[in-house]
Parts: sequence; structure tokens; C-alpha cells
Amino acid sequence: MIAYAQMLIPTIWWDEKTGFAGAKPRTDAALALGVGGFILRGGEREAVRALTKELRQRSRIPLLIAADMERGAGEQFVGATGLPPLGAIASLGDIDAIRRAARLTAREARTMGVNWDFAPVCDLDLETNNPIVGTRAFGADPVRASECAAEWIAACQSEGVLACAKHFPGHGRTEVDSHCALPVVRASSEALTDIDLAPFRAAIATGVASLMTAHVAYPALDSTGQPATLSREILHWLLRQRLKFDGLVISDAMTMAGVREGRDEAAAVVEAIRAGCDLVLDPVDLPSAIAALETAAKDRRFDDEKVHQSLRRRLKWAQWASPPNEYRRPSLTDLAWGDQLAERVVHVVRGSVPRFTGPLDLMVIDDDHAVSRSTRDYFAASLRSAGVQVLPGENGAGANAVLVALFGDLTAGRGRVGYAPETLAAIAATCREAEAKGRPTLVVQFGPPRWASALIDTPNIVSAWGGDRTMQTAAARWLKRAAL
Repeated sequence: MIAYAQMLIPTIWWDEKTGFAGAKPRTDAALALGVGGFILRGGEREAVRALTKELRQRSRIPLLIAADMERGAGEQFVGATGLPPLGAIASLGDIDAIRRAARLTAREARTMGVNWDFAPVCDLDLETNNPIVGTRAFGADPVRASECAAEWIAACQSEGVLACAKHFPGHGRTEVDSHCALPVVRASSEALTDIDLAPFRAAIATGVASLMTAHVAYPALDSTGQPATLSREILHWLLRQRLKFDGLVISDAMTMAGVREGRDEAAAVVEAIRAGCDLVLDPVDLPSAIAALETAAKDRRFDDEKVHQSLRRRLKWAQWASPPNEYRRPSLTDLAWGDQLAERVVHVVRGSVPRFTGPLDLMVIDDDHAVSRSTRDYFAASLRSAGVQVLPGENGAGANAVLVALFGDLTAGRGRVGYAPETLAAIAATCREAEAKGRPTLVVQFGPPRWASALIDTPNIVSAWGGDRTMQTAAARWLKRAAL
């Protein structure tokens, strides 16, 4: 009997209060069913190491253990090194930085028992109104992005960790977040083939282990309007036949609305496998998904040989991945380089950096408060650790200058691009009031640099590209050197 459970990759979530303990019943059930691997969402480094060791010991088959580490292992795991977004690294024009970032990420992942990185993003940053790609991409130039993707993949896989080019055939032209609805890309087949597919062709030529599908419809590639995840035309004829890709194909998450429109999860899982996915990411109801796959098999809706090919691919790459070990673990030099890289990408977008003397009045304006789980306190804490006197308040007495920490980023489920009107109004009012009092003002933008164009009343802007802990602490170090 075909072990359809091996085609499922469920999620294990970390909880700040209970760690992985709260996920244990679900994890135990998944192991008993015989799933092909897991994706980890969060965790402390030593806890992750212990979890992955236990998973491997208890599983009857070699497991693929994945994480989204586009911005380094620290994007997911406390105690690991966080890195800037791929777009920020690419902006430096330093291809060696791409290689070193990938190697550092893979080395840290491997020592924790994580053998599959869902990176790099091979989408192109082609649409300024795209609510989900932006700085996650290497940029808009297909030639440059292709070079960066190839170097990133080669460096990652040289450390024994699978890379994953996503989101095939390209999410860069969308104006809708596929977490929220099904985007439709109406570009011509020629444009998609010549431009959007270029980084994926480079990834395939480099020998990338896996590709992740997009929950996006491309009428020029499949007139039925099915998202690529569910499109045999796109996954079989384009990807397998024309592009000759023989690695793993994994769907994007089954929890996303882009793949769930008009169908329940079990039906989406079946359609994804029929279309050509080898593995399905993040199904919530595992028993129902397995039952639906078995029923579809009984109804002869699957090609048994292609299912066996999928299982062989999964096993091949699970066996290929390097086992967890301390060999070539990141050195202190590697870790210091990661911190320096984060500082290197911080830059002035407009105006200049005033020379600050005396206390700073720090204003925190969070445009993402409704969707972000990230702590906004690291910037202030890092400044204080560096000896900077920070006075929280609204142009409070005693401060000689006003420093605005503006948080707003491309976040899953945010559903819009740029800052809300009330955020822009708050920034403008803060700058006007500071100017009236003769105080210099600097806005540190923790988000995409191009969003600064909307801050028309702001004379001095610095971009830190993103609002995670890595970029908050890097921005504080950079500011200490530049202005204090």
C-alpha cells in the first residue's frame, strides 16, 4: 500500500510559554501516521536541536525538517544569527555576501538538525504594489537575480542543506497576498517565460533540490485559472517536461486562501498531488488529508508510478541531506560577519543624519501593530546598551532631538502596501512639532526603503529594511557610529 502520509509536511509551532510541549500531541500523531517531515515555526536553538533529534529517533523513515530561513536561521530560531532580507544583501552588489549568507544559514541550520531551507525567493520584485514579495526578492533584474539565486543555492547545498526556489513560476507581479485570496497574473506567456522564469531556470541549472509552488493563477500558462499549485499544465508540462526539473516540488502552505478558494483542505491536497506536487506543506487535518488521498487512489485519480516517483524523490533528498553534526559549525568570525552584514545594509534614503548631542526623544510608530508578532523594543534597548540616553515620549522635555522608529513591512496577511494614512499623519505631525521647537529629527524606517517616498514631510530618513531583532539592533549600532 502506498504510504501517502509521507507526502505531507505538517507544522510544529513553538510557544513562548510552553515551548514545543503544546505541539507534542499533534507531533506524536503525525509521527505515528508516518509523515515525510515537518516545518518548524520558531524555537530556541537548544530546544530545536533536542526536538529534531527526537523526531529522527522516533520516525520510521528519514525525515525532511524544514524552516523558512530567508533571513538566516535567526529568522526562526532564538540564539541563531539573523540576516537582512535578500533584497538588502543583493543591493550591496557583493556576490560573495550572498554566498556567505547562505553558508552561514545552512551551517547554523544543520547544527540544529534542520536540513531544508525554504529559500531563496526566486520571485522578481516587478510590482511596487506587491504586498508579499518586495525586499524578500533579490531585485527586479532577472539577470542579476538569477546570478544571486544560483550562488545562494550552490552555497547552501554545499553545506548539506536542501535549498528551495520559490514561488514557481513567479509571485513578483501579484497585487494580492495569496495568504488572503487567489492572485491572478495576466502577463503574457512570453513575458513570464523570458523574465519571471529566469531565476528558476538558473536554480534548476544549479541543481536546486526543490521548488515551491505559487498559489497564483496564470491564465497565459493555464487557461483554466487554477493556481499553479493545482495546475498540471504548469507543474507537469512546463516544470517537468519543458524545464526538465526532477527535484522535489512542494506546495506552498495549505492554510492559505489562495489555494483554498472553492475547495476544502482535503480536496486541495488531492488536487495538488494530481497536478504534480511531490509534497504538500502545512495540512492541518492530517487524517482527513490521508483519507482523501487514499480515496482518490481507489478511484484511480492518481498515476501510481508518478506517486512512487514522488516518494522516491522525497527519500532521495532526505538521505542526501547531511546529518546533524558539529562539523564546520559557524565560527566566531562567521557570526561577527553576520552582524556586520546587517549594519552594512542600513543606509540613508533621504537627507542626512544629524549629529545628535544629549538625550534623544524616541517615538515608536508601528504601522504593523495589527499583524506583527515582533517585539519593537530591541532598538531602544540596543541604543541604551550603547550608552545613548533615550527618553520615550512625544517631543518630551529634556530631549535635544527626535528619533522616530517607524515599523511597517511586507507581512503575511497585512493585505496592503505602504503606510496607513494615520501613520503618515503621525509622522508628519511629529516632524512639524520637532521643527517648530528647533529639534533635529531622524526617521529610522524598519521596512522597505521605497516606502519612504510617501513620507513627504520628513527631511531625514534612514532605512533598516525590516523590523526584526536583527535589523533593530543593527540600526542602533549603525546610528551610534553615524550620529552620536
